[in-house]
Amino acid sequence: MASTYSSDLKLELMATGENAGTWGDKTNTNLNLVQQAIAGFEQITLTAGGTVALVMSDGALSNARNLVIKFATITATSGTICTIPDSIEKFYIFDVTGVTNPTNLTIKTASGTGFTPDAQKIYAAYSDGTNLNEVSLDTLGGTIGTAQIADDAVTNAKIADDAVDNAQIADDAIRAAQISDNAVVTAGILNANVTTDKIADDAVTADKIANTSVTAGSYTTANITVDAQGRLTAASSGTAGSGVFEPSIAYVTGPTSGTYTANPNASKAQIYLAGAGGGGGGSGYRSGGSGGSGGYGLYTVSVSGGTAYPYSLGSGGNGGSGSNNSGNSGNAGNGSNVTNLATANAGNGGNGGQPGSPGSGGSSGNAPGANATGFNRAIFFANNSIGAGGNGGPGFPNGGPGGTGSGGFLAIFEDRA
Repeated sequence: MASTYSSDLKLELMATGENAGTWGDKTNTNLNLVQQAIAGFEQITLTAGGTVALVMSDGALSNARNLVIKFATITATSGTICTIPDSIEKFYIFDVTGVTNPTNLTIKTASGTGFTPDAQKIYAAYSDGTNLNEVSLDTLGGTIGTAQIADDAVTNAKIADDAVDNAQIADDAIRAAQISDNAVVTAGILNANVTTDKIADDAVTADKIANTSVTAGSYTTANITVDAQGRLTAASSGTAGSGVFEPSIAYVTGPTSGTYTANPNASKAQIYLAGAGGGGGGSGYRSGGSGGSGGYGLYTVSVSGGTAYPYSLGSGGNGGSGSNNSGNSGNAGNGSNVTNLATANAGNGGNGGQPGSPGSGGSSGNAPGANATGFNRAIFFANNSIGAGGNGGPGFPNGGPGGTGSGGFLAIFEDRA
């Protein structure tokens, strides 16, 4: 009866009474095959992108029988494969440390499945006769003691989510460096734990302060209420000004025009304004009447800082002409105004002198809406003639013309508080 071969290691199984005279040689061959399976090492060169098939020959040394298979240095490309024969049951150690891009390599049985290395490391696997199965640490039983774990071996990637609970954390182990920014939420802080010494200077900004009943805005001469924490709880504008008015236009006399531009900080202004006087009446046999004074007054008004207000100051009326008999009436003056703020009307001309009677004086102008009238205009000039009417012409024996009325004037003072 002829010899047969074992299914896994392909050892020669000699029949009884066979191989007379060669039995010792064949036994030695079998022992070498067993030695190769237990302690054999062989380096295999892969084909990048191709398949290298390891073989297990009957009764002969073969590369698939070695315990350790080391792959020679190579850069694996997609589709690189190494196979072991089907139908053998055997343990293997694969050394992949020389393979660049080992994830492109598949080690498997010829017809079954296998595994793909995930790094340049050494792998253990066994064939069950159908498939090649990797032996991973996470598939092994037993435990690893603390002494067998290196200090830097446990990284974040090795710890499952939610795996560390309170019992594994020492009371003094959590320091500022272990807490991520924004990691501590409101629910994690006891109300009593937020004390003054936990708050840095200048750390509480306006956004963190509760609103009071005070409406945001600007207040003039404000009346305020302050609570014990220094917060404004009530505020309203007062009615009194600062009481200090600074000159903006000291004085200007007519006839002229221009623009008053309020100071950026100004909120109120005092305007002294006068219209022009009327011309005096001319004289005849009797004297002519004086021209009427221009209206004048003090206006206290609100202004908008930086706003331009055009103004115009009137010219005085011309006097009437005279004669030996009857004089002519003088002309009315021209009014003055500051746009949208104040108006002063001019005085009328005086009447001319007549043979039987002197001319009557012209009526004075007015200052509608003024806060005060009748003040002495000499506070701006050394005389009281600004805005005054012209004198009437003299009477007998010679007739003469009436005088020209005085032009209007303007002075402005601002409250810049």
